[in-house]
Amino acid sequence: MSCIKHQMIDALRTKYEGDYKVAHSTLNIYMDKPVAIGEHPQHAEEMDKLIEWLPQNIPDDDETSIVHGDFRLDNMIYKNHEVIGVLDWELSTLGHPIADFSYHCLTWRTLPAMQDLKLLKELGIPSEVEYRDMYSENTGKDLSENWEFYMVFNIFKVAAICQGILGRVRDGTASNKHAEARGMQVFPLSAGAWSIVEANFK
Repeated sequence: MSCIKHQMIDALRTKYEGDYKVAHSTLNIYMDKPVAIGEHPQHAEEMDKLIEWLPQNIPDDDETSIVHGDFRLDNMIYKNHEVIGVLDWELSTLGHPIADFSYHCLTWRTLPAMQDLKLLKELGIPSEVEYRDMYSENTGKDLSENWEFYMVFNIFKVAAICQGILGRVRDGTASNKHAEARGMQVFPLSAGAWSIVEANFK
């Protein structure tokens, strides 16, 4: 599994090194999208707080690269433990390179088993900090200073998607029978994101 994680980081680095032309700061643009859709049909107090807090606390380490938008293990094709393809590019845009990596790392925050260090060691899976350090070693980027901001941002991004689902439930356009349950995740997700803000930035 550790070998696969190294391959995923290599795939991210290759994507970031892609050529692009841009003349303005794109982290702000990339953040504007989830902040805009964060206005939702059922009131979540923590979402309101995050909508106000996030744009005011964007780190100064802004840079631009190609962003996949849904970078995760099941959007990749492997052959002999080597990544030979990355699928599902409809959310791709230009943005900060850390956005993809930190989104991918939400697994460690949302699955209880991924917080069991003993179990991870037995399975050969790096911890969140170990995996972050693998990325830093591979790319030369120190993520430690602003790491919690990017985790807050990506949890908010997922919460905003859930909020949009609640909007479709309200409008009667949600086709999935589990849509309301999925949409209601906006509340624990936004509460969790705000708790990170309070623990690290207050």
